[in-house]
Amino acid sequence: MKILFIVPYPVGKAASQRYRVEQWLPVLQEQTKNYKLAPFWDAATWAILYKKGYSLQKLFGLVKGMFRRLLLLTKLPAYDYVFIHREAAPVGPPWFEWLAAKVFRKKLIFDFDDAIWMPNTTDGNSMASNYKWHHKTAQICKWSYKVSAGNHFLQRYALNHNANVVYLPTVLNTTTNYSHLKEQQTERVTIGWIGSHSTLPYLKLIEPVLQQLEQNYSFDFIVVADRKPDLKIKSLKFIVWSEATEVKSLLQFNIGVMPLPDTGWAKGKCAFKALQYMALGIPAVVSEVGANRTAVPDGLAGYSCTTQQEWYEKLELLLEDTGLRAEFGRAGKLWVTQAYSMAARQQTFLELFT
Repeated sequence: MKILFIVPYPVGKAASQRYRVEQWLPVLQEQTKNYKLAPFWDAATWAILYKKGYSLQKLFGLVKGMFRRLLLLTKLPAYDYVFIHREAAPVGPPWFEWLAAKVFRKKLIFDFDDAIWMPNTTDGNSMASNYKWHHKTAQICKWSYKVSAGNHFLQRYALNHNANVVYLPTVLNTTTNYSHLKEQQTERVTIGWIGSHSTLPYLKLIEPVLQQLEQNYSFDFIVVADRKPDLKIKSLKFIVWSEATEVKSLLQFNIGVMPLPDTGWAKGKCAFKALQYMALGIPAVVSEVGANRTAVPDGLAGYSCTTQQEWYEKLELLLEDTGLRAEFGRAGKLWVTQAYSMAARQQTFLELFT
């Protein structure tokens, strides 16, 4: 069996791709399945893609990516399955997907973990958003042999266009990097958040809560990201994200937070931050939105909040009670191991290729 993975990003650069595609590749090797990974963006373009300026370099990177996709068409006959993570190209209609499914008659497996059929304009993608062709998500679902959806909200959307939709949450390898258990007996308590520049604005939702907590408690608030947040929080500490130090940075947290607005786009999120926290024995305090509702056992491994008052009260409880943090941490780690680990979902992933 030969599988072609059509992915957006260079290897090791984006969490979505690392956890939904790249971490499964050793499993395929064990199963004697051959594969090739085909990113759209090269490393040089990716390094500037979300920086201001560099318009010509970005355009050149886009043209190169399109050319690589054209060349890839000549290789399609050699593959049994074509696995497409999110999209084959970041702009324009789904021409590659249509050719692969309708002309080359390949079995497409379409995987997505965001509500990518909805426009979501940010400072980093405002120019490209005009050419995104968001409605192609429905078309790709329709043409696919199977669809892999990262949460139940996405699954319900895909089922409108394809009957063969599999719920496959984003999972963690709890026997390697995420085998640690946070020691909650620390000199200073830390609240933390991890994410990319695209989700940094969500921290504004709890900025007043953190400011209020600072008046009554001494703690650090750590943000691990690719860009420094614009927050008026005295306790703020910023750590530049890197794959090599991701788990080490997370283990500085005593409490992990995941605020989300109650929007359609946010409902497409797969609660991955919360899963990372819990996998390491860190209680998760989250907005009661979308996949957060099912990913975080409320009152057992963390708390789900709907109001700022709830955010304050739940964070206060965990700041004050080391034993509660440790209890929640153990329960969360067990929960992730049982429901959101590679071991728990490996068969679901492998059955995509049957």
